[in-house]
Amino acid sequence: MVKILDRLLLFLYSLAILIISAIAVLAAFQLIPVRTTEYYLGYVFDRGFTWEKVAVITGGIIIFLLSLRFFYISVRRSRTQAPSIDQRSEIGDIRISVETVENLSLKAAGRTRGVRDLRARVKVSEAGLDINIRTVVDGESSIPEITEEMQNAVKNHVEEITGIPVAHVSVYVANIVQSAPTFKSRVE
Repeated sequence: MVKILDRLLLFLYSLAILIISAIAVLAAFQLIPVRTTEYYLGYVFDRGFTWEKVAVITGGIIIFLLSLRFFYISVRRSRTQAPSIDQRSEIGDIRISVETVENLSLKAAGRTRGVRDLRARVKVSEAGLDINIRTVVDGESSIPEITEEMQNAVKNHVEEITGIPVAHVSVYVANIVQSAPTFKSRVE
């Protein structure tokens, strides 16, 4: 809710600054005659207490307060933390970072024979963890067998270590490794 309010305030602040700067630029290039500007300023400030004076003072105070708010937002420390998976036990709370689950997934997937260049991405869903593995295979083994073995290894390892159910493990085979041709030397 606070972020929505801050965005609305930022929009209004930007709009006010845009209008003020447009008037200043127009006056500087004399597209608004100087006499008109002087007349309006004299009309607002030289007369007694008028609604125009109240509007200008109120606008100035609002712009000043918005400036203070945005200054505070820009210098305050961010309290955001790394994304984590939160669990509760009888003893207390447990927080496991998503990066930890990604590393566990990479460790389990790396044990699969014939895979290289692994990358993992973990998303938390209502049903459990969605783990996406990207890999390059050697091209010597069956890709369906490698991916199925990797999916089972990742699912079992992550569930065993973290206790968090794994809903889905998808494997994306990006490429195969081109093995260098081997030449046998011929001795005569």
